[in-house]
Amino acid sequence: MGTFHIVVLPGDGVGEEVIAEAVRALRAVERRGGHTFEMTHALIGQRAIAQEGAAISDATMAASAASDGILFGAVGGGGVGSPEDPKQPEHGLYRLRRELELFANVRPIKTWPSLAGASALRREVLRGVDLVVIRELTGGIYYGRPSEIREAPGGASAIDTLTYTEAEIERVVRYAFELARSRRKLLTSVDKANVLATSRLWRRVAGRVAVDYPDVTLSHLFVDACSMELIRKPSQFDVIVTENMFGDILTDEASMLAGSLGMLPSASLGTKRRRYGQLGLYEPIHGTATALQGQNVANPIASILSAALLLRYSLGLKREAGAVERAVRRALAAGYRTPDIAGAKEQACSTSEMGEAVARFLAE
Repeated sequence: MGTFHIVVLPGDGVGEEVIAEAVRALRAVERRGGHTFEMTHALIGQRAIAQEGAAISDATMAASAASDGILFGAVGGGGVGSPEDPKQPEHGLYRLRRELELFANVRPIKTWPSLAGASALRREVLRGVDLVVIRELTGGIYYGRPSEIREAPGGASAIDTLTYTEAEIERVVRYAFELARSRRKLLTSVDKANVLATSRLWRRVAGRVAVDYPDVTLSHLFVDACSMELIRKPSQFDVIVTENMFGDILTDEASMLAGSLGMLPSASLGTKRRRYGQLGLYEPIHGTATALQGQNVANPIASILSAALLLRYSLGLKREAGAVERAVRRALAAGYRTPDIAGAKEQACSTSEMGEAVARFLAE
């Protein structure tokens, strides 16, 4: 039993709806285990801009930095703009990642037997899928400078800068090796080394780090080949490590293995330690999904599973994390389905009904 401080940032779109169900699950864990979760709710994204003048305030940044972990929903919907602009919703998330040094985005992807019909892929392709993608989160083309549109009399041009340092690559690759060592000891490093200088450096560093992990088998794969293999034979993968943009794209593709974007959680981890584990930010990968906002139909499972990752990585509550994951499995096995994972002959439930079901199984 312990007391833990969690900052809750629901954000924009369906963020508030799905995070409410993740909080419900954490409260069920709290009652079940005798823990105390002190939750500080704060603004980020569009509401923060409207009420506080920036996508994330200095006060919210300070609270997040002092917390044991951050539960995050989604930001966006404010139009297209630079994430460096404090009046752009995405600025809040970019600032959290950068200033808290959350360089490793951990995205577990597994198939749920009761949801085999929710995927567009054949059941035999999905059998045995249990992989983790480690996406480098604070470097690459999303943070490179210059990044701008240049107006000229003959027409506009645009430039984005893709840059990685050896140190940035090594720390995320080493993190991936450590994770692979605790699993099936298979690590796939994904790059585009036949075209990009950053990828050639990435491959060089991965090979050098591999010497320190003789028990882990390292293989290299071009990102285009990896995107194909994720659909052809996803069960071959154990841990995948890749750069920022490649990881962003590949994990959205891989979400279809689980049946929906609404099924995939993530943990953004870095260098900072807390009493019980690593400081981390935990969020569903699905984004704001503004078309679903206010309808009580968004899938909260990714947020609930993100709360389980928070329990495991930041709070050191591995048993409780497993209990949340088993409760999700039981809810799915009992037939609960939000619209994104419901088959033609299955009745869909609401966001809150799914959350209630998970909390009920947790209580048991």
